[in-house]
Amino acid sequence: MTKAYRKEDFDYIMSKVGKVDPRVKEYLDEAGYEKWSRCHAPVNRGRMMTSNIAECINGCLVKVRVLPILGFLEEVRILFAAWNCKNSEIASYTNTTLGRRFQEILTHNGVKSLRMTTTGSYLYCVYESGRRYIVDIERDTCSCYRYQIDEILCAHAIAVLKSINIDVKEYGRYYSELYRPNTIVKMYELPIILCQI
Repeated sequence: MTKAYRKEDFDYIMSKVGKVDPRVKEYLDEAGYEKWSRCHAPVNRGRMMTSNIAECINGCLVKVRVLPILGFLEEVRILFAAWNCKNSEIASYTNTTLGRRFQEILTHNGVKSLRMTTTGSYLYCVYESGRRYIVDIERDTCSCYRYQIDEILCAHAIAVLKSINIDVKEYGRYYSELYRPNTIVKMYELPIILCQI
């Protein structure tokens, strides 16, 4: 349910949960779907899970929690500086039009698109396993909602681009600047300087 892009899919899974244990459904309803469900989120969270970084940092600092506050903060600063340096180096060596992880997503979606058929000329109908999806390539939308939320071509949008003979090299216009290596490099452009307290 957390990862559902469409409210119809969310509702279908929630109805199954309600049949298994109505108390769980009631608990999730009271917690507020907008706090944990992708399709109910009031802002576009994209592909990012916002709590993962906090859990990762917490896990890395388990051994240094016993230090006095200044020592602890120094360890936090060193950890962040090391991550910043490593990520900056990785991003600067990327020579593709997309970051590695996002290129993998695009490639996966391209493979999925091979099993789809497309009709239309302005609004396109894409058929996948008996389901129909509507793609408006000019407005960057698809009725699966993946394209809008993730801001990277979904398999249905790729099927449309292939049907109108758009070359893979021209796909860059159809995904967010956030996924490009030069944007990722800019994120780490300001180094965290290591100095003694």
